[in-house]
Amino acid sequence: MIRRALFLASLSAAASAADMTHFEQRIRPLLIANCIDCHGPDKQKGGLRLDSRSGWQTGGDSGPALVPGKLAESKLWQAVSYADRDLRMPPKRKLKDSELADLKSWIESGAPDPRDDVASTGVKSKSARADASFWSFQPPKAAPVPGVKNTAWPANDIDRFILAKLEENKLTPAPDASTSILQRRLAFDLTGLPPDLTQPAPGTPQAYEKRVDELLASNAFAERFASHWLDITRFAESSGGGRSLPFKDAWRFRDYVIESIRDNVPLDRMITEHLAGDLLPATDAAARRRQVTATGFLALGPTNYEEQDKGMLRMDIVDEQLDTMGRAFLGLTIGCARCHDHKFDPISARDYYALAGILRSTKTLKNYTDNVAHWIDTPLPLDGEAEATLQKHEQQVNALRDQIAALKDDLRDAGSADLRARKNIALSDLPGIVVDDIAAQKVGMWKRSTSYAPYIGAGYLSDNNEGKGEKTITFTPKIPKTGRYEVRVAFNAGPNRAESATATILHADGEELKGVKMTTDSLKGLQFASLGTYRFEANGQGFVLISNAGSLGYVTIDAVQFVPADETLAEPAAKKESPTAIKLKQRLAGLEKELQALQKDIPDRPEAMSVADDSAPEDAKIHIRGSIRNLGASVPRGFIQAALHGHAPGIPAEASGRLQLAQWITSRENPLTARIMVNRVWHWLFGAGIVRTTDNFGSTGEAPSHPELLDHLAIKFIEDGWSLKHLVKQMVMSRTYRMASTSAASAAQHAMDPDNRLLSHMNRKRLDAECLRDAMLTAAGTLDRAFGGPGVSEVKAVDANDQKIQNIEYGYQFLDTRRSLYTAAFRNVRHPLFEVFDFADINQPIAQRTTSTVATQALFLMNSPKVIEQARHAADVVLKSSPETDTRIESAFQNSLQHSPTAKEQAQVRDFLESSQSGNASAEDVRDLWARFIQTLWSTPEFRFLE
Repeated sequence: MIRRALFLASLSAAASAADMTHFEQRIRPLLIANCIDCHGPDKQKGGLRLDSRSGWQTGGDSGPALVPGKLAESKLWQAVSYADRDLRMPPKRKLKDSELADLKSWIESGAPDPRDDVASTGVKSKSARADASFWSFQPPKAAPVPGVKNTAWPANDIDRFILAKLEENKLTPAPDASTSILQRRLAFDLTGLPPDLTQPAPGTPQAYEKRVDELLASNAFAERFASHWLDITRFAESSGGGRSLPFKDAWRFRDYVIESIRDNVPLDRMITEHLAGDLLPATDAAARRRQVTATGFLALGPTNYEEQDKGMLRMDIVDEQLDTMGRAFLGLTIGCARCHDHKFDPISARDYYALAGILRSTKTLKNYTDNVAHWIDTPLPLDGEAEATLQKHEQQVNALRDQIAALKDDLRDAGSADLRARKNIALSDLPGIVVDDIAAQKVGMWKRSTSYAPYIGAGYLSDNNEGKGEKTITFTPKIPKTGRYEVRVAFNAGPNRAESATATILHADGEELKGVKMTTDSLKGLQFASLGTYRFEANGQGFVLISNAGSLGYVTIDAVQFVPADETLAEPAAKKESPTAIKLKQRLAGLEKELQALQKDIPDRPEAMSVADDSAPEDAKIHIRGSIRNLGASVPRGFIQAALHGHAPGIPAEASGRLQLAQWITSRENPLTARIMVNRVWHWLFGAGIVRTTDNFGSTGEAPSHPELLDHLAIKFIEDGWSLKHLVKQMVMSRTYRMASTSAASAAQHAMDPDNRLLSHMNRKRLDAECLRDAMLTAAGTLDRAFGGPGVSEVKAVDANDQKIQNIEYGYQFLDTRRSLYTAAFRNVRHPLFEVFDFADINQPIAQRTTSTVATQALFLMNSPKVIEQARHAADVVLKSSPETDTRIESAFQNSLQHSPTAKEQAQVRDFLESSQSGNASAEDVRDLWARFIQTLWSTPEFRFLE
């Protein structure tokens, strides 16, 4: 009971840390930006304060503002959701959907709020805050390896540190685990797969070391530890936020991680490539591919690409990158310093914006103007002759595309070229929905003109090159049917016309800004310019607004066309085409056919999600209270001051600083990174870290159980060249790792160390979701061991404006039988088994998996069609192994549990099979009976846990 209580307490602490991070990153900025002005220290409308926990608990004239965990009963939610027409907050505008979702999640999770109770006094109380002397901010110290009394027990220095502490506390280590238990433990820990039973369990130290070396050299080791690494880098194959967009090339980052671990690339090199791979010199095309792909780490975060406030979007991306980088590589909650100095750790707001300046000087999106933003797809080079062949092919393709684009421009203007022969053009002469300038809403003094024919209707309008910024004209169409329409603006061109006039298009999916070039060298008269194709709703609120703000030269406007782009919206009777248009279409069809044939021969160049340095890097300004609209002093780009030891890399003015950031993080003088890495590996192998809060080495995290051992491992890790394989071997070769998880001695010592922090025995570990699924597929003989490559073939080029694109995720069928590492990693929809067995939230770095035991897991293993299907395959394997029932039972136990049944188990299973099978049972009935027995094995603790 004591252990269970402590375990639950640790889960609660982990949940609390996540809740606090959510509050600091999402809720505090939201309240500051929208609520505090009217409900803070200077003003308390309705008697309500929202600048502290006690403020909303006490409430105002209407009582408490929140009922934690109860959304419908919370008055604050009623106000911000505009559910009550008489109580709407903020009064001037409703919160954005993303802000409402954050607030809803916060209230439903119990409204955790770390803010001091200052509402009644107006004086902020002081809480303990660590400074630069805190243990994790000090460099690791090389302590002498301690002596021990039982000198025969240790196998290496790890054991000496562990045993010294046990002896100090009058505890003794558990005996070694049996060879079969150790074989299963080692296989799952190092490969995530059951052991190969064709090989005998290693019975000698030499055989054990040989087995360790074989597993470390296997592809399966790379896949298993890549799975761990992808957890801490919050890898996913969709964006998650808003309209969830699939990441078509995310798999390249996953394969980069797998291949790096397979090739034992030093972890400091991997971290450097994650942050600045594109800035490193590359020896060849292969190196360039891997380095560019590595920067996908910065691009793969959960992002609401639909966010219309582009300044907020940019800062949210930076904040997410900093939070992920901090927790993954430094063990710090950097994001908590976005609005104010960190309340618990020595991270100031200046530190935060010094780092933010580096990432704000980094391009993560193609631009910040598109209605739905898009990440950067970087073309990747090929090797040698393949690159030369592809370049030649691309030149031919690009030449054809240029010709096609020019023809399309000519075709678009073909109508106006013919129409220019007339003086006056009727609206009915033009395709689609045409809104003339007479029907448009005008602001400011526009001059009507007929100086240059032809024109649509009675003439065209000109701003007369006056009143810049004072004149707009709005064209509002009556859309008969929802669909996509090309927007074309008709204007009167000429040499003295505006170089660029601003057009705003409001459509069903948002708002777009476009520039219209109206000046020409010599041509005067009617011209058409396409503003793009957008979705408009029938009888909706869409419009096109032309402004003369910022324009140099005459702005003219004649009409705006909305031409149906969807086949279903096309006009029933096609208008008679001009001879010019007919000829252009014939040429266009021929070129498009030629392009299609050319593209068939050679595939497109591969691309990777990546980032790039901004062309104009700059320092960031402090965002007061985290608001992008309340800026303070500029902060030079730099690093966390409390963690600086020795010389800090200088950041050139023309560079973003990402390379220098990577150099600082991976420096041997950095007190955090090496400790974080060795502690994570310890957690993966032993079930709990030396510091159990694996992504929080700050003052709210746990202290290390063996600080000298942690520093010893960190220093040796650096000396060994940051080699993951060397570190793993060092740990699994220890006697500590090879101990049994239970013994009479450990039971007697339980009261002295109920949580096993001193490691008197091995921790019992639940297999994670991936291992459970892969173990079932292995027993069924259906596991596809293909190495690397895409897992979601349905995802091609992504049109961010396509509403249907998210159907790939929400309608995805998980039918593959590859290792779970390769199963589609969407943010909103996961494999059903992953959902049930605690896969965790991949919207943030996953420090450690929850290991719950709930009824839904048992129900899933009993009733899931996928589990039943694999159990039937496993039954086929067992039935083919032998005609003898006892041999088949042995085979079933070995395939699923990796051990033989006891005599009692053998008899019980035999009785079950004989009593359940009728004399006239069909082969399918027999198979299903054995499948039910195998499902029973898969439901046992022996299958789901490692001893």
